[in-house]
Amino acid sequence: MATTPRGTRLAIITPAFHGYHEAFRAAFEAVGADVTVICYDAFTTITKKIRNKAELELPERLGIDRSAERARRLSAPVIAALREIRPDRVLVIKGDALSDGFWEELEAMRIPTIVWFYDEMRRMQFSDDRIAAFDKIATYSVHDAAELDRRGLTVRHIANGFDTFTPYREIGHRSETTFIGAAYPNRIEAMQYLHDSDVPVRAYGRTWSHDWRDRARTWGSDRPAIPAGRDVSRSVAYGIMRGSLASVNSHFNQDGFTMRTFETPGVGGVHLIDREDIAELYEPDREVLVYRDLDDLVDQVHRLRRDRGLADRLREAGKRRTLAEHTMVHRAREMERFFAA
Repeated sequence: MATTPRGTRLAIITPAFHGYHEAFRAAFEAVGADVTVICYDAFTTITKKIRNKAELELPERLGIDRSAERARRLSAPVIAALREIRPDRVLVIKGDALSDGFWEELEAMRIPTIVWFYDEMRRMQFSDDRIAAFDKIATYSVHDAAELDRRGLTVRHIANGFDTFTPYREIGHRSETTFIGAAYPNRIEAMQYLHDSDVPVRAYGRTWSHDWRDRARTWGSDRPAIPAGRDVSRSVAYGIMRGSLASVNSHFNQDGFTMRTFETPGVGGVHLIDREDIAELYEPDREVLVYRDLDDLVDQVHRLRRDRGLADRLREAGKRRTLAEHTMVHRAREMERFFAA
């Protein structure tokens, strides 16, 4: 069992995406690290949010490239924090929005660093030269891990995991099939197909919500005509997944598994996933359900509605497997072994 040497100061430099930075903090503290979290894209006040919209997002929507200024603004406070705390180790999560100046500063400090990709390289902004300069890379993508290894880089495949530290309570209706997350085309298609097949559904997130505030936040973008709720916290999301008949996990041009892959079974939800290779992590029909096309998705939901005993067995077995093998603490231990290698 990997633990961090006592007193090791770990800086985690991360997006503020859905509060996962607190899950990373708790997991690494659980294995012994003295953790400082630096969120590089957290706009913590209304003033900062308005300034970001007006000075960066709006010009970019008008075709004006503000990427260099965005990277500079995000990176300056991170560089200052690193200079102040002088950590023993650094874990950068994603990090492709940070400037060249940040990476040059980190290299000059000569601190052991792992960069953790929880997205595919093809969707990130790193150049090949920048990636080649990283000491160690962890990635959730099996394909990217193989490619980086082929390039001769030090890489390890480390999957996402379930945050056991966030409290939740069951919310919702066991009659509804839910989806929580961004409204990508394949996800819209899946939820719309269920809705059109008279399956009770509800989707959650700013790009599903019909609330005027979410329309404003997404610049008036279109959204599907299905029952929908606003953005929810991870705590509430966990409760919704626990309280739903089933939760859909539809991947969008990804070979890595999303956080939902571990969260839905982790909270005792019924996990409906579109990836047969989930068998590498969970046992289909015993711990999760796999759907192969949209008709199969509808059939699986009807199967759950007919057989509540099946749903109960999936909930219990999926949660048991997650807690035994797929928590954030498990991933923190893997990362510690990678630091020590």
